[in-house]
Amino acid sequence: MSEGKPQHEFITVEALFTENKKRLKLSLLTKKVGFDRKITEKEIHRPGLALAGFTDLFTFHRVQVCGNTENQYLKNLTKQQRVESLKRVFHFEIPCFIVTSEEEIPPEIVEQADAGHVSVFRTPFATTKLVQLLGEYLDEKFAPQVFLHGSMVDVYGIGVLIGGRSGIGKSEVALDLIARGHQMIADDIVTVSRRAGGALIAQVNDQLRYNMEIRGLGIIDIQSMFGIRGIRKQKRLEVQVELVDWDSTEKYERLGLKEMTCKILDEAITLVRLPIYPGKNISMIVEVIALNQRLKSFGYHAAIEFEKQMNRRMTHGKSEIKPLEPFFE
Repeated sequence: MSEGKPQHEFITVEALFTENKKRLKLSLLTKKVGFDRKITEKEIHRPGLALAGFTDLFTFHRVQVCGNTENQYLKNLTKQQRVESLKRVFHFEIPCFIVTSEEEIPPEIVEQADAGHVSVFRTPFATTKLVQLLGEYLDEKFAPQVFLHGSMVDVYGIGVLIGGRSGIGKSEVALDLIARGHQMIADDIVTVSRRAGGALIAQVNDQLRYNMEIRGLGIIDIQSMFGIRGIRKQKRLEVQVELVDWDSTEKYERLGLKEMTCKILDEAITLVRLPIYPGKNISMIVEVIALNQRLKSFGYHAAIEFEKQMNRRMTHGKSEIKPLEPFFE
């Protein structure tokens, strides 16, 4: 699947402040100015060189974080030098300026920021902590995302996306899994974003929430029906199960030695094509797929171990082959 679009092309300074005021313990030091300015990148910048006078490579369009290093540098300047340094920086259209820690800061920061219509926020967190928390927030806001057709369920701790043609029974399988004690993330339209490190995160759809359409029955509310145990807001997507109609002329995988993958937002995940026909317990098989995926994450691949056993049997003879010991006691 091709690269998705970012969740947001930009966020406003007001949104950053409102959504992080409690989490980052932000306080506004300036007047309420520049709240409509746009933040267009997830990266954060520290303006040390710009304060020292080198602005040729100043990435002013990013959120600026002023830590103890920048603060001490400014304190070591004369008042006139501080004014000139800060005036030079706030001349650029900076989205906002965040001062970390609780050390006293020069009053010229607020004065020159007000003059340049730049909001200055204060947080008691150390710079490293602030960059980590703010980076997580911005990474989520600007993460590329796609909308996939299917049902997303957390099965034994494995995020499983159930896909297939319209009307094949995706929602019915998901409903059965929820009734078995697993958790629904989304149905029909699944929002998937790629976070730092390549993790694919599936989220509940804001419009559909936990409503599910069952053909012949109509819309049901999973949250009201199964309570908090039947839902969760998000889950890492690890396996896609594609339901396909049984075709007697098709050759389906029998051993599982050839692992299939598919790409979502340019990240490869396990793909299982599951042929269905009347009487086949699809929900139970999806549970087995999830458990098998967990085993693989622990380094155990049943098909490969079976192949090794068969090779030993052919090479050494049946008498020398010992039964496979269970991977977990």
